[in-house]
Amino acid sequence: MSLINLRLINLRLLIYVLLFVPLALFGQKSKTQLEKERKENEVKIIETEKILTETKKVRSATLGQLTALNNQINSRESLIKSIDSELILIDLEIEELSVIMEDIDLYLKSLKEEYAKMVYKSSKSRHGFHFLTFLFASDSFTQLYRRIKYMEQYAEARRLQSKQITETLKELNDQQREQEKRRSQQKKLRKSQVVESQTLILLKQEKNQLISKLTEKEGNLKKEMDARKLSIKRLDKVIADLIKNEIDREKKESANQQATTSKITGKFSDQLNRLRWPVKSGFISSKFGIQKDLILKNVTLDNTGIDIQTKSNEEVVVVFEGEVRIKAFVPGQNNVVIVKHGNYYTVYSKLKTVSVKQGQFLKAGEVIGEVYTNSAGISEMHFEVWLDKKKLDPEKWLAD
Repeated sequence: MSLINLRLINLRLLIYVLLFVPLALFGQKSKTQLEKERKENEVKIIETEKILTETKKVRSATLGQLTALNNQINSRESLIKSIDSELILIDLEIEELSVIMEDIDLYLKSLKEEYAKMVYKSSKSRHGFHFLTFLFASDSFTQLYRRIKYMEQYAEARRLQSKQITETLKELNDQQREQEKRRSQQKKLRKSQVVESQTLILLKQEKNQLISKLTEKEGNLKKEMDARKLSIKRLDKVIADLIKNEIDREKKESANQQATTSKITGKFSDQLNRLRWPVKSGFISSKFGIQKDLILKNVTLDNTGIDIQTKSNEEVVVVFEGEVRIKAFVPGQNNVVIVKHGNYYTVYSKLKTVSVKQGQFLKAGEVIGEVYTNSAGISEMHFEVWLDKKKLDPEKWLAD
């Protein structure tokens, strides 16, 4: 292998080491993951902007409006964080590309110098004596053969040298274009970063103003909280009574019926972190378990499920195949539907309308009804997951 070929291989190895190895240090989160996170945050922001706009239609300050604002702020903070990570990565790539281009440029100059020397040497040889004289001055046929091979190898070396110069020049141009592409991405992201940062400042100012208004309505908020706690107790009783009746009924079932129940239970068990969302758009406005009130100090709520704030008239769907066991009305929770999935139950409340019947078997994704929008302009549904008498955190069951 010639020295020139070795140097070309070393150059390509250097490009690989400089360009790809440092990026691997970031893990697979380098390009695709960061871009995916940014796009997901952008989608969330668009969705919550629509929901926030709806909450502002009612001019009075509401907790729903504050929740939507908080979600907007969190989404934009996540977006800014992912943009920061992308910019760090692009800055690193631009630096690496600069190093690569410098090395390619040096190598190209070296190739050109070697090629120039080769051409000069060849030209000098032709001027000193004729090519045929050089050949036929050989002392033997063996020497003649060697001289012919030498001239062929010399010509081949010049051809390879010329080809490598062309390839190296192309490599340099490719890297220059790649760097320009990165600089363009960098410029676009920096502009987006500035816009998002300015919007975030305005949203936080709006949040502070809203908190001030809500603090003035502390008495009303306490009444709302008491009413909400009472509605959760009522819903809890409906669910508990149903499950007690179901357990008693299952004890009287045949072996085949019990086997079917066990099979459906097993299928639902496999859905941890995989269940579809009961609504197409929205965000979790209140999590499972003990939750502190956003305004009232030292006031908590034991949430038996999660609340999902969404758009008005949003369709609510069943998250997994099952049978409708309860269709009822609970004050404070509005229309309620409970679906049985073997020994699991999913609960859907705060519905404006219901489009299913008790005893009806549903496939995953079938529409149950529409979300209810309250007098404050907040469209929010309540969702629960139970395993027999045990309340589960629904957020852990829903797909990311």
